Amino acid sequence: MARRALGRQFGWLWAAFAISSYGTGLGFGAFSVLAILVLHSGPTQVAILAASGRAVGSLLAVPLGPWVEFRRKRPVMIAMDLTRFAALLSIPVAYALDELTFTQLLLVSITVATANIAFNAASGAYLKSLIAPEDLLIANARFESTTWTSTMLGPPLGGAAIGMFGPVTTVVADATSYLLSALGIKAIGGPDPHPPPKDKPDPHPRPRPGPGSTPGPGDLLAGWRHILTHPTLRPLLLNAMTVNSLIMASEPLLAVLMLGHLGFAPWQFALALAASSGAGGFVGSRLARPLAARFGRHRVLLTSGTLRACWPLGLAFVGPGTPDMLLVAALQLALVTCIGVFNPLLATARLTHTAPDRVARTLTAWSISTSAAIALTTAAWGWLAAATTPRTAIALAGVLLLASPLLLPRREPAERDADPSPSSTLSA
Repeated sequence: MARRALGRQFGWLWAAFAISSYGTGLGFGAFSVLAILVLHSGPTQVAILAASGRAVGSLLAVPLGPWVEFRRKRPVMIAMDLTRFAALLSIPVAYALDELTFTQLLLVSITVATANIAFNAASGAYLKSLIAPEDLLIANARFESTTWTSTMLGPPLGGAAIGMFGPVTTVVADATSYLLSALGIKAIGGPDPHPPPKDKPDPHPRPRPGPGSTPGPGDLLAGWRHILTHPTLRPLLLNAMTVNSLIMASEPLLAVLMLGHLGFAPWQFALALAASSGAGGFVGSRLARPLAARFGRHRVLLTSGTLRACWPLGLAFVGPGTPDMLLVAALQLALVTCIGVFNPLLATARLTHTAPDRVARTLTAWSISTSAAIALTTAAWGWLAAATTPRTAIALAGVLLLASPLLLPRREPAERDADPSPSSTLSA
C-alpha cells in the first residue's frame, strides 16, 4: 500500500510531535527514578508524585477548554511547549545546586500536566482543521506509531544516559525536546484556522439546556455535556478512565517492585517495560488502519479494547531474574500491541463525532476526566500498596481490568455524527 502524503504542514506538525515524543521517551519514568534513587522516596511518595500532577493539573485545566477553543491553536501549542521546557529545566538547575526537593518535583509535575492538557486540546482541534476527515485515522496512526517508537528507543537510551551522566540527564533531554517542538510548530507557517466566535450574552436567558440540547460555544461544560449525551463517546470515556487509571496506577508500583524489592537495575527496568512496549505499540498502530479497512472500525475497536484488558494481571507474578524480566517484556508486548491498535481508532472517533466548534473543549474535558481518574486511582493504589504490598495492589488492578470491556460501546455508531464542514477547513 502506497504511503499517503498529508501535506507539508502536517509534516511539520508530525516532526514537532516526534521530537517531543522522543524527548518524553528518553525521560520515561524520570520523576520516579529521581524520587526513588535521589530523594529515597517510598511507594506512597512515589504514588503521590505520580498522582498529584495529574490531579491538580486537571483542576487547573478546567477553564482551559474554552480558553483554547477561542484562540488560534498554533500559538497556544507553542506557549505550552515553552511552559513545559521552562518547568522541566528547573529540575537539573536545582539538582546542580543540591536544592532538589520532593516539593519541586510535585510543582513541575503539576505544571507539565496542566500544559499537556492544553496542548493536546489545541493540537487535536488543529489536526481536525488541517486534515480531511477520511485521513484522520491515517494521521492518528502515524502519531501513535511515533509515540511507541519513541517509547521503544527512548527509555533504554535514557537508562544508559542516567547510568553514564547522572539522574537528571533525561530531564534535560525532555526539556530540550519541547523547545525544539515549539520551533517546529512555528515553522508550520501558512494560515491558522480562525477560532469559532464567542456567543454574545443573551439578554433574555433561557433555562439550562436539557440532555439532548446542543451546547453553545461559550459553555464551560460543553465538552462534558457532549461526551455524556453521546451514545458512543460516553462509554468510550468510561472505558478509557477505567483502563488508563488502573494501568497507570500500577506503573509506579511496578517500578518500586522491580527497582526496589526485586533488585533490577534501571536499565533492566526500562528495557523490560519500555522497549517491548514500544515494539508492540508500533506494530499495533501500523495494523490499525488495515484492520479497520478489512473488518470495520467498530469491530476492531471493540476487539482490541477487550484484548488489552487480558494481560496486566500477569505482572503480579513477576519475580527476580532474567526469566521474569522476559515475562514482563512479553506481557507488555501483548498489552501495548492491543493499545496501539485501539488508540488511533479512539482518537479518530473522538474527532469524527465532535463538531469543529467544540473540539478543544471536548478534548479538554476528556483529558481532565482521564487524568483525574488516573490521579485518584494512583493515590489509592499507593496507599493500598503501603497497607499490603505492591504485588497485591498490582494483582487487584489486573483483576478489575478484566471487567473493563463491559464498558465499551456495543452498538456500531453512525459513521459521522458531527458537522465537519465550515470550521474544518483552514481559513486565512
